[in-house]
Amino acid sequence: MLPKCQGRADSCGAFASAGLEPFPATPGRHWSRGMTPGSSSSRGLAMVDFISQHGEQPRGPMSDLLPVPQSMAQPPDDDNMTRLNLLATLSTACATVSALVPRQAVPANTTTGTVPTVDLKNGSYYGVYNEPHDQDFFLGMPYAQPPVDNLRFRVPQPLNSSWDGTRNATEYSPLCFGYGSDTWVLGNHVSEDCLTINVVRPHGVAADAKLPVAVWIHGGGLTNGGSADPRYNLSFIVEQGVRMGSPFVAASINYRLHAWGFLWSDEIKAEGAGNLGFRDQRLALHWVRENIAAFGGDPTHVTLWSESAGSRSVASQMLAYGGRDEGLYRAAILQSGTGLGTDFGELEASSSAATWQDYYDTIVNKTNCSAASDTLSCLRGVPAWTLSDVLNTTATNPAFTGVVDGEFLEAPRHELVNEGKFTRVPLLIGANSDEGTQFGVKGVNTTAQWQAYLRSGGAGNLTIEVLSALYPDIPRLGTPATLQGRPSGAQANFGAMWKRVNAFAGDRAQHGPRRFFARNWAGPRGNQSVYSYNFNVLVNGMTPAEGVNHFQEVAFVFNNTDGLGYETAVAVNPFEGKPETFKALAEIMSRMWVGFIAKGDPNANAGATGVKWPRYDVENPEIMGFDVNVTDLVHVQPDTYRAEAVEYLIRKLWS
Repeated sequence: MLPKCQGRADSCGAFASAGLEPFPATPGRHWSRGMTPGSSSSRGLAMVDFISQHGEQPRGPMSDLLPVPQSMAQPPDDDNMTRLNLLATLSTACATVSALVPRQAVPANTTTGTVPTVDLKNGSYYGVYNEPHDQDFFLGMPYAQPPVDNLRFRVPQPLNSSWDGTRNATEYSPLCFGYGSDTWVLGNHVSEDCLTINVVRPHGVAADAKLPVAVWIHGGGLTNGGSADPRYNLSFIVEQGVRMGSPFVAASINYRLHAWGFLWSDEIKAEGAGNLGFRDQRLALHWVRENIAAFGGDPTHVTLWSESAGSRSVASQMLAYGGRDEGLYRAAILQSGTGLGTDFGELEASSSAATWQDYYDTIVNKTNCSAASDTLSCLRGVPAWTLSDVLNTTATNPAFTGVVDGEFLEAPRHELVNEGKFTRVPLLIGANSDEGTQFGVKGVNTTAQWQAYLRSGGAGNLTIEVLSALYPDIPRLGTPATLQGRPSGAQANFGAMWKRVNAFAGDRAQHGPRRFFARNWAGPRGNQSVYSYNFNVLVNGMTPAEGVNHFQEVAFVFNNTDGLGYETAVAVNPFEGKPETFKALAEIMSRMWVGFIAKGDPNANAGATGVKWPRYDVENPEIMGFDVNVTDLVHVQPDTYRAEAVEYLIRKLWS
């Protein structure tokens, strides 16, 4: 029997679920926080019948972070890039996730001692019981065949084998390869074999419980990140649901990133293999529909939940195939992201501007595939770490982030929305006050530099003239409001027009798109319940010049008041040194998110806030403001700030 986690949540070693089990080591594995290359060893993520073959797993040394196979800390052998060759055959594309092989039936959802097990369409898994949170974790379960070898740069394939016995689901898989993965904060624990899903549920949930389900899709610019990021810890909010009397099941997924998931060229188009990262997500949602009931979840009551590029992903799912509704979800949460284009398109592209085809050709050249009759086939044979090295050079685009491929995305997102080609589901959508400090540029000091900045976004002379009037160089009218006057001292390099730039950049990247989506989903085209918000809290670690920028609401929504993962990722806990009102706001926000997940209404069981979150009304739009500087921490405010400027952006960019 596997031992249960006995200590505090932060003393048992945790990554994406608070208080993770101190997972026992298996032969040939060594865990450490900062790994150095060592001898190659088997990955062992989805080991077959390990207990039946080797008996009880022995305990081993454990760091305070997720155990990661040492073989992932260095370029693995080709054999280590596959999952024991269990899922090696290319299957034809099909509507269902599981191509089943007959096997002996086992109980659907049981707990042996404190070891939870679950019986899915393709086979059984054992997970981890977490005592501090009284939860069951099932981690690193494949939802697709590994996209390696001949399946690289192809549409994801459903699982095509079943098994007897019970497989290990007690640790996260490596993250998917991305841009900058070799230096990213979570370390060099990446692989192509990464298409996995994790499930966290209240302990002992019956298989027929039909609890609501939330599926978290991580951000990271579609270039990095993963479900194992400790800042995406699901335990706290799942625990919140239990306390509220609204228990739910939470899941998180990995998907292919950067060029691995979003490469585009004539060759890719010819094979119908565009937007693979989005297609990975789609297949994961099919897996949820087929399997989540075994965990006690309701496959008809799924809410997609996301932030940043994850929200771009969810928006893409709602627009996929012309808005085709496959019954994969019933609601969506978009935090700081929609994926709407932001180029004004009024200028001809420079003749020297690289195209997607140019980047593809560069990759082909640098991998010595130029002479191949089938360059895409040649790329599929390049060793993974060799290809990763090429993709991480400045010769390729750091932002392969999805295209209009004519299949998954039939047209630009705003056109699909304007044509009503979107899935009609309730929506919770919002942004942070000072998003512009993430999406603007530094060093704008003069009018000429300001105009050049606008011109770089495709704005012609007349548009520049209008934007200059709508966004004047008056610091008190710009953002962040937390900065008085202009940047000075150590931050003088931000530029004298820092607040002007950020007011425009935030409206173009986030506030305008948020308002555009809210109007369309709530208005006659969508006729859905929409709840919109603005987050306005300056957290620990952010200076007044940085303001309430991108990502800062995440810890509050997850109710991660211990700041799990933040000290590793950004060196500071956003709650450290702050008054108790910060934690009180996290309590309120996480309850509201649970209310939306469970009931489709953030006001359901939200607690005694004294403030009701209004549904978005196109004629009289109001949103919820989250702010520790107000008495009740939450307040209703009109959605009219910078109304004229935002309206102009909506008309120019997305109408």
